[in-house]
Amino acid sequence: MQVGFIGLGNMGQGMAARLIAAGHELTLYNRTATKAEALARATGDKARVAVSPRECAAGAEAIVTMLADDAAVEAALFGAEGAFPAMAAGAVHASMSTISVALSERLQDTHARAGHRYVAAPVFGRPDAAAAGQLAIVAAGAEAALERCRPLFEAMGRATFSFGTEAAKANVVKLSGNFLIASVIESLGEALALVRKAGVDPSAYLALLTSTLFGAPVYQGYGGRIAQGKFQAEAGFAMPLALKDMRLAMEAATARQVPMPTLAVIWQRLLAAEARGYGDLDWSALGLLAAEDAGLPGGATK
Repeated sequence: MQVGFIGLGNMGQGMAARLIAAGHELTLYNRTATKAEALARATGDKARVAVSPRECAAGAEAIVTMLADDAAVEAALFGAEGAFPAMAAGAVHASMSTISVALSERLQDTHARAGHRYVAAPVFGRPDAAAAGQLAIVAAGAEAALERCRPLFEAMGRATFSFGTEAAKANVVKLSGNFLIASVIESLGEALALVRKAGVDPSAYLALLTSTLFGAPVYQGYGGRIAQGKFQAEAGFAMPLALKDMRLAMEAATARQVPMPTLAVIWQRLLAAEARGYGDLDWSALGLLAAEDAGLPGGATK
């Protein structure tokens, strides 16, 4: 399939590489052009590099956006050299990053009026999962649009979970899932701070948890980061992105009159972490914050 891929950050690089490896013909665009050029070289020049989102979308049967936030998506689509005017009738836009429910609703409507198709398809998984094609993809949109994207999703993910024809439902699922992950990280940080202060080996404690009641990958991965004091953000999920996602979750909850008191706590904890200068760390640094609140050395490697 002819695919325009916009956004080659930590996640986008691996996702685009999987599509190229699966035989799709990609045109790449990234605001920092060297990232697109490097990926094209790394894949044997099997992809073409575009100078603008508009050029990236020209002639594409599908465009994929993997961008940091609403503003970046809107600029890539509707900016001075945006992709939207270059999209052909019937082309599909798969928005795969974490954006607001409101923007996803607007994108579905705007694309439909222009004769395009739109799918919201945010993903669960860190950059290593993206590179291995092991993402969990949360998808919603018209059935024909979802079917059109199926070969792309199969190349990038281990499973696709469909949530109906209203695209924004996928965004609600993604935001609520990220809220749950943040809640686990905060709870792990507090529990590990307690056992550390009692003189318990945090790694032994984590081994107990993950081999009994809490064997899920989120406990294993983030628990390991906290227990070992490894909070670097590279190849991870930086604190500002976590704050953005919790803000979007609060907006979605407020719009639907859903009280989420735990979400409010998580938001405050993330703000506190940034206020202490941890904005360049992974969101697992909530565990560092919990340790410091308990008077313990955090052990972070910045």
